[in-house]
Parts: sequence; C-alpha cells; structure tokens
Amino acid sequence: MSRTLADGSAGAVPATSTEGSPGPEVLRADARRNRDQLIAAAARAFVEDGPDVPMDQIARAAGVGVGTLYRRFADRESLMVAVLRHSLATLLDDVRRAAAEEPRAWDALVVSMSYSRELRASVPIASTLPPELAARLHDDPVVRGLRRELAEVADRLVEAAQQEGTLRSDVGGGDVTRLFSLVHRGASDPLDEAADLGSRRALGVILDGLRAAGHEALPGGPIRTRDLQAG
Repeated sequence: MSRTLADGSAGAVPATSTEGSPGPEVLRADARRNRDQLIAAAARAFVEDGPDVPMDQIARAAGVGVGTLYRRFADRESLMVAVLRHSLATLLDDVRRAAAEEPRAWDALVVSMSYSRELRASVPIASTLPPELAARLHDDPVVRGLRRELAEVADRLVEAAQQEGTLRSDVGGGDVTRLFSLVHRGASDPLDEAADLGSRRALGVILDGLRAAGHEALPGGPIRTRDLQAG
C-alpha cells in the first residue's frame, strides 16, 4: 500500500541551528563533525551522569577541546536544547522514512515505536531537569515545531493503520504517543542491556494490545495528540 505522510514528504528534516536560534545554519565539514560529536557525547553523558555532568568531560568524550565546545554552545542550557532538537529531528526523520518504506501502516508504526537505543538515550533528558530548564526546553520554538510535526505524522499513521484494519479502532494518536513515551522513558538506563530487553518486552506486550482483535472496550474515548499538547 502506498501512503504519503507528513505533508507529502518522507525526506530528511531540514537542518536547524543547535546553538539556541531557530534559523538554518551552514557549517564547514569539520565544524559540523565537531558539533555532531559534541551532541552525541552530551546526549550520553546527560543520561549516564545527569544534567550536571562537567562540560570538560563532555568535550573529552567528544574528542575536542573545551574551547571548541564553548564556541559551538554558549552554555550548558544551549547544549541541552541542541541535544533535544537533534533527537526529535532524528526521530521525526525515522518515522517519516518508516511511513514511506514499510508496506503497511502497522509495520511503520511498529518500526517507529522500536527506535534505536542510542536515540532513546537522548530523549529523556527533560525529565531529569529543574522545572525552569525543563520549561525552556519545552518552550523552545524548534522543539515545539518538531513535536507538532511528530504529532501530525503519528495521527496520520494511526488513522492509516485503522483504515487498513490492523490497529484497533478505539485508540488515537495520543494513546499511541503516550504508550511510546512510557516504554522508552521507563528504563533507568536506556543503554543498559537488561533495561533495553525489558523495554523491548514491554513494547511487545503493548503492540499485542494495539492490534485489531477481540479486545475489551477501553474506558473513555480515544486520546488525540492535541489532547496531550493541551495538557
């Protein structure tokens, strides 16, 4: 079955600046490599050592000097915003690709909910932060735009799976999004092998519950993604 989702495009997410401004940015190859290495090292460090991990430790893990880190990111908050932007943009690109490449909407949904351990490691950082910093991450315009696009793609994918008869009809995109979040945020260490296995087993149970079959009716009505955003 052919489907076109996400405003007719399954291509890559446009690059955005990660230093705190929402505009596009063109970088030399070496500068882009340094930035990508810093974001990847920071994502892992924030998960493994918490949001207060020393910045020079992140620089060492990325293989660059601390001066390079501060030239790319003015402070810790800017780096955290960059990590969250990158993880959401990567997730959006992966979901779009799954929607374009998988033969059924259900298959695309399964692939989307089973994204990589490395990406899982970068998403939960907001839940470990002080409220004022978590609010900044939540209110960042690029983050809000990426979350809105993810919600739109999730809604389309859920509707397509229901139309093909593979997904139970009494759930909405918000239900699926909430389950997705619960599974991947539930592990204390997303990079731990045992935690990863536990998450995959929990996901298997959840997917069985989402399949179109003879289920008991759920209480209330389907939760939409816009209901989550309103909350």
